[in-house]
Amino acid sequence: MWPLYAAGFTTAFGAHGIAANLGGFSEDAVTSLLVLGGLLALYDGAEVLLKPVFGSLADRVGGKPVLLGGLIAFAFASALYAIADSPGWLWAARLGQGAAASAFSPSASAMVARLNPAANRGRAFGSYGFYKSIGYTLGPLLGGVLVWAGGLRLLFTVTAVCAAAVALWAALAVPVVPPLPRKRQTVADLARRLADRSFLAPTGALAAATAALSVGVGFLPVSGAAAGLGTVATGAAVSVLAATAAVVQPKAGRALDAGRLTTRTGLLTGLLITAAGLAAAMLPGLVGVLLAAALIGAGTGLITPLGFAALAASTPEERMGQTMGTAELGRELGDAGGPLLVAGVATVTTLAYGYAALAVLIAAGPVIALARPGRGSSRPR
Repeated sequence: MWPLYAAGFTTAFGAHGIAANLGGFSEDAVTSLLVLGGLLALYDGAEVLLKPVFGSLADRVGGKPVLLGGLIAFAFASALYAIADSPGWLWAARLGQGAAASAFSPSASAMVARLNPAANRGRAFGSYGFYKSIGYTLGPLLGGVLVWAGGLRLLFTVTAVCAAAVALWAALAVPVVPPLPRKRQTVADLARRLADRSFLAPTGALAAATAALSVGVGFLPVSGAAAGLGTVATGAAVSVLAATAAVVQPKAGRALDAGRLTTRTGLLTGLLITAAGLAAAMLPGLVGVLLAAALIGAGTGLITPLGFAALAASTPEERMGQTMGTAELGRELGDAGGPLLVAGVATVTTLAYGYAALAVLIAAGPVIALARPGRGSSRPR
């Protein structure tokens, strides 16, 4: 399992470490906000388009070949800019990184599910999410240090070495998970499966959690700066968010496996906590920023392992990659949609109303669900 956790760390570190340092340290390549936005969208756009494709491919040929191919491609794409060091190759490198992450990220998630019995999947996905959160936390910080020491090329070099090392580790340590026989699936069958509540509910919760996480990382520093806080204080707030999510995820997974928590209760509670965190962001000053960071981190940390465990429990083993890839697509849409919603509302009103709009949207699902009787525990059996 450790190489799979390392793969999760690699995708988070590579995505956020480079994205957080593109605008401030690469004046030769990033000449405007439009160029910066294009470079950021290029990576995410590749993931949106390709994750379901590579998830289905993992079901067809097995998860390990797709995992290794994605990691090797990620290392190669990172090395492109490290060697060439030109603006054109930066665009190619980010596109290649996004496409490669689209391969090994859903493959790793599917293999976490396939290599663990249903009774242990909460713990497994909690640990997987923990190491991804560590990557999200260390990416901007360590990336900034590397760029300060040796420029953007050094950061790409370290990313390439990290991906290559994880690929070698996975090749030696991860067992082969052969593809399972599959019944023929029509487009209508796929549509029915993806429209089922057992898929839509956890995927929607994961998308909401990712939207809140993206908004917290992107806009809490803006709120802090507006309140007169320095970069150290706002940076610490973002670190509190990521660290809280990292701590909560393994605990939530263990509670699910032990029967102390059901998927339904955990997801509803996580969404309400996340919405409360966005509401807390409306409070002025350092108290509002820190409280929002802690609550958003706790809520998203609760949702993430339970959402993936619920998807794994309701998915046929032979379709695990397809489900994880499509669920990752939902998360990417939340990652883009949350900041767009907050920014759009804030443009015509204020940032506080932007937080409120997303908080209401995230809380609406749990309120509707609690208003009607549940069907009991959806703990994997």
